[in-house]
Amino acid sequence: MMTLLWTVLIVLALLGAAYLWTQAITREAETVVPMPGTRLDLPGGSIHYVEVGSRDAPTLVLIHGLSGTLQHFTYAMVEDLARDHHVIALDRPGCGYSTPFDVTAKGLSAQAEVIGLFLDRLEVQNPVLVGHSLGGALALAMALERPDKTAGMALLCPLTHPVDAIAEVFKPLTISSPRLRNFVAQTLYGPFGKLLRGRNLRLVFAPEPATDDFMTRGGGLLALRPSAFLSSCVDLQASAGSIEAQAARYGTLTVPGAVLNAAGDEVLDPVTQGRPMRQFGLGYEELDNRGHMIPITAPANCADFIRRTAARCRAEGGMRTGT
Repeated sequence: MMTLLWTVLIVLALLGAAYLWTQAITREAETVVPMPGTRLDLPGGSIHYVEVGSRDAPTLVLIHGLSGTLQHFTYAMVEDLARDHHVIALDRPGCGYSTPFDVTAKGLSAQAEVIGLFLDRLEVQNPVLVGHSLGGALALAMALERPDKTAGMALLCPLTHPVDAIAEVFKPLTISSPRLRNFVAQTLYGPFGKLLRGRNLRLVFAPEPATDDFMTRGGGLLALRPSAFLSSCVDLQASAGSIEAQAARYGTLTVPGAVLNAAGDEVLDPVTQGRPMRQFGLGYEELDNRGHMIPITAPANCADFIRRTAARCRAEGGMRTGT
């Protein structure tokens, strides 16, 4: 009996320590990676974003991927693109410093609707959407739902079709029970994420090395907070539940665009994701010896691709409308 009691006390003490460590990680993340932009309140929540460049220039809207933040773009691309574009980089609902929106649990089109409302409130006219990873799926969803308000798409290592297996680094996000998810978020995820950050970064960046400052300059620390983990679980499961239906609609795409993939991507296989989009009229390019995180590791290549794609999309749009 005493052995059982001591075991229970030890487990409770360890869980208490994990909870306190999680709170410390959250404070550290928000101190080291403070909010760089501003929030726009919408029905159901608020979206955090950074806006740079002249509003007289063509607009690019940058949408990050799963467990990401807008720092994936501010790391090295935003200031470059702002030399000749009006650039908006946003934190998707529940990510970075944006608040969660309950509606996003309904799938890609619901989250796309939130981002669309955000752009409408900012009075953004016909942007080219730049989507990385899951952000690519959202850019496609917006192109399907808002073709008259979308000038084009520049997709970076995008999710476009159902995946056969979840990447190893994202498997903790597959917890389906809300209670278990919340328990893990408040106790275990942050500490284990910090202890295993070297391994996790290798998995996400492979075959390239991770940058030394990704956790700070790239916003990686923000993903270790409980709120980020919970939102990422919702994102993964909502996208998995809706991507097949979305893919079935690609034949109706009218918005021009292109895909830039990385040949060595170990998170989303180019063979089953980016390359199939050629049959739906999208241009396609591929970088050799690169991995999934090209906005961080190959910003110059990405910026060049985005500029060329945006110019081509706007030219094609002008030809379609006769302007």
